[in-house]
Amino acid sequence: MKNIKILLILLMALSVGSCSKFLDVKPTNAVLPEDYFNTEEQLNRALIGVYDILGNAALYGNYMHGRMGLDADEGFQRSSTIVPGPITYDTEATDGTVQNMWAALYNGINRANFLLENVNKPKMDETRRNNIKGQVLFLRGYYYFLLVSNFGDVPLITKSTQTIGNTQIARTSSKLVYEQIERDMLAAEPLVKTATEVGFGGKISKSAVWGILAKVYLHWAGFPIKDVTKYAEARKWSLQVITSGEHGLNSSYQQIFINYAQDKYDIKESIWEVEFWGNDAEAYAESGRVGTVLGIAQSTDDQTVGRVLGYLNATATLFRKYEDTDLRRDWTIGPFRYSGTPPTKINYTATQIYQRNAAKWRREYEVVAPKSTISTPQNYPLLRYADVLLMFAEAENEVSGAPTTAAYDAVNKVRRRGYGKDINTPDAAIDFSGMGKLTFLTALQEERTRELAFESIRKGDLVRWGIFVNKMKTVEADFSRDLVPDNLKHGVRAFKNASARDVVYPIPSYEMGLNRLLVQNFGW
Repeated sequence: MKNIKILLILLMALSVGSCSKFLDVKPTNAVLPEDYFNTEEQLNRALIGVYDILGNAALYGNYMHGRMGLDADEGFQRSSTIVPGPITYDTEATDGTVQNMWAALYNGINRANFLLENVNKPKMDETRRNNIKGQVLFLRGYYYFLLVSNFGDVPLITKSTQTIGNTQIARTSSKLVYEQIERDMLAAEPLVKTATEVGFGGKISKSAVWGILAKVYLHWAGFPIKDVTKYAEARKWSLQVITSGEHGLNSSYQQIFINYAQDKYDIKESIWEVEFWGNDAEAYAESGRVGTVLGIAQSTDDQTVGRVLGYLNATATLFRKYEDTDLRRDWTIGPFRYSGTPPTKINYTATQIYQRNAAKWRREYEVVAPKSTISTPQNYPLLRYADVLLMFAEAENEVSGAPTTAAYDAVNKVRRRGYGKDINTPDAAIDFSGMGKLTFLTALQEERTRELAFESIRKGDLVRWGIFVNKMKTVEADFSRDLVPDNLKHGVRAFKNASARDVVYPIPSYEMGLNRLLVQNFGW
């Protein structure tokens, strides 16, 4: 945790409409916490400061999609210029991206703690005050969820401090951290608005709380804690989203991601997303790298396609999980490359598999110009309705001891949409049926990667299922067997390097130097 001598508050107006971006305003100042939190407006501005951490470059603003190895067996580094780090699973405790992730999350927690301690200061309507409190409690819980699922045991801090760099606090067991996450999110649930009342995905709603609670419980039920009683809770909260009547699958898988590019909200499908605004073409922007870190590589400043770094290619292992008729494949994995000026699309041949970029976010659909910068206004999903359906199916299978009609119905709706079919019409050629518990779980594990690839979810799933190393070694074997182009053979490095220690990141050396009570993770 870096030294924090003041709490930086982004002085932004709180957007409450469904058609305007949550962060679509400009910061003007920073103040000391003791001089703040005196009005409702100041509470709302401080709330934005807590949300703002989500878009930090160390998190969803950049590194968490493509640089932190969270895609696991789905992708590999495209460039042959290898820089050690999480993406190639040869990182060290001194790695800057790991340190910055830790620091950003504790910064967000500290901001949340400041606001929670001062939320009762101003005179204001109690319903609006509680709504602010609920959002902050949830965000604090979410930041701890990112910490515990990526670092294991971490210091649990629930009181603010202006100088936390030299705080001597030992690591708290993951079980106790999960219990704090649970308390925060359960306390938040009755205080926040429904998804319909909120109207857009950039702000916490009851549905976001329910869905993320389901995700928290699934991780809690899996490795390393393995408290299988939490599957029932995961089932309960995912079902709450489903039965709310507020959500449904977008009929077009591609349109989900076009909407992110075009600043269009779809609260039915995209329940919670990280907000970005602008593209650094003016003095202020709350932009990110969605669509440039991951995307179909394009190095020129073409204004139609946009500049794309394209850090990741998809593994052949992922490509082969899709059937040819699964429409998700050629949207998730680019079926073409750009060539020439102006760029034209050159389709890959059937044997050109390793050459294909991760491609869900496509800058050609952006409506903000110019596209010559590597910063974009595209939002990034944290919870989609399809994820909720798949989580429910998994939890239902675990609780019932076998896949039920409800579990099949949930996963088959996702599959039918993926093939461009009506989600409510059974299709024997597509639908899962007649499976036992383990067979269904294995099929569901593959369905999650087909649906959610490159959404920073896969590694966490593999770890909680206890199959992370096995799946990484499967990709290594594929690289060894396949005819991989010489300029891409370096891609096997991450899968060779991956080992049991990589289920979590190392505790940053910088933090251990400041906090002598910290001890390092296994293998680091």
